[in-house]
Amino acid sequence: MPLRKLCIVVLMVSASLTSLASVSGSSLQIPNSGASVTLREHQIWASAVHDSEFAAIPRTAHTSCAAAQPPQALATPNPLLDQPDANKITVSFIIGADGRVHSPLILESAGAIEDRNVLAAVRSWRYRPAMCNGVPAEAEGKIEFSSR
Repeated sequence: MPLRKLCIVVLMVSASLTSLASVSGSSLQIPNSGASVTLREHQIWASAVHDSEFAAIPRTAHTSCAAAQPPQALATPNPLLDQPDANKITVSFIIGADGRVHSPLILESAGAIEDRNVLAAVRSWRYRPAMCNGVPAEAEGKIEFSSR
């Protein structure tokens, strides 16, 4: 049994040494060119690294909307109907060009449970998106819930 293990180890070592010997030979030549493959690879990689440097992006002016329409609520149920003792909660959110609510953020909290319920409800709201020159656009919304 030990002889079998020794043969396997010797076979593995000899195979790895032969593969290393075949790789470390002379570099390959590109047909009809005097440059070796390794030299050409180095040139390609060096130019790619150089080209990927960051450049300053010029500031662009915001486009103006000649015909702007605000978003219209389609489905916005009140999340505090079943909580008569809830305090004031203020939420900021973005109405996407798809009419869905994105990135709701609690600005004024009433507690962890109420905040979680309000965020879940606000995420389910749907709007007809705001329009800018006839094209759907994002809009920012802010709403305040109060039991008073």
